[in-house]
Amino acid sequence: MAERSDDAEPVRGSPESPSLVTPDLLRSWPLPEPGGTKYARGQVLVVGGSCTTPGAVLLAGTAALRMGAGRLSVATAEGVAMPLAVALPVSGTLPLPQDEQGVITGERVVAVLEHEIERADAVLVGPGLLGRDATRRLMGEVVRALPDDVPVVLDAAAVTVLPDLDRETTAALRGRAVLTPNTHELASLLDQDEVSEDDVAESTLAVSGRLGAVVACGPWVAAEGLWKVSTGDTGLGTSGSGDVLSGALAGLIGRGATPLQATLWAKHVHAAAGDVLAARWGRVGYLADEITRELPLVLRSLGGD
Repeated sequence: MAERSDDAEPVRGSPESPSLVTPDLLRSWPLPEPGGTKYARGQVLVVGGSCTTPGAVLLAGTAALRMGAGRLSVATAEGVAMPLAVALPVSGTLPLPQDEQGVITGERVVAVLEHEIERADAVLVGPGLLGRDATRRLMGEVVRALPDDVPVVLDAAAVTVLPDLDRETTAALRGRAVLTPNTHELASLLDQDEVSEDDVAESTLAVSGRLGAVVACGPWVAAEGLWKVSTGDTGLGTSGSGDVLSGALAGLIGRGATPLQATLWAKHVHAAAGDVLAARWGRVGYLADEITRELPLVLRSLGGD
């Protein structure tokens, strides 16, 4: 994996004057050159899913590879681990203990994942996870086992349990976490019932400052400053689209991008892939797995391959 660098970091905007994420901005902050082997291109671990939501980790893992990560491992509920291994033969698959409903219990996580966590360049937790208590247990185990220099992407249920974590676990995430909440999850992090559309930008920035994390919500990216993605449309609001985004983000971090760089690139590429599909099929009706297929070509058009 290439060494992470903030040397070319773009100008930070504000709620009054956000920096726009454009192709020119991304080209001015190029991604690390991909290595020649799968290990040099980065190893990504995705933790999530359940017996009723295995597609979430399949989409996320596929997106990580489509963005150029070299090696993928997926940890999911033991009841669907084998079918997932068949559906996603390019990935290693790790079975996690589940309860009678097929929900990952959060037990024996380190025993199962220790080897993969130690060699991961990026870890994604959350797609398809169910059960607040189980997710909290899982999160605590994963974060405690993570080496200090490994960035972590938190999505869906892994975001909603952040207020439940102890101070030590929360502190261990500062400076290396990326959060991808929707507006409902964003509101919960601020202990609010909802966040209005007009307040999403400032709320995203507030959560970023409070948790010391890069936060991406809707078109907004916050990290001691504010950026706005300048492309994308309503069709991105489809089932599984967020899993694709979080996986794409983890894939770029695995390649050696910093958390902020990976977030700006992934948000734009994900949105632009939606634009490609909208031109082909219409503004709505395309599917999340179709977004994954467009990622490499959009990435190539920006010089990111």
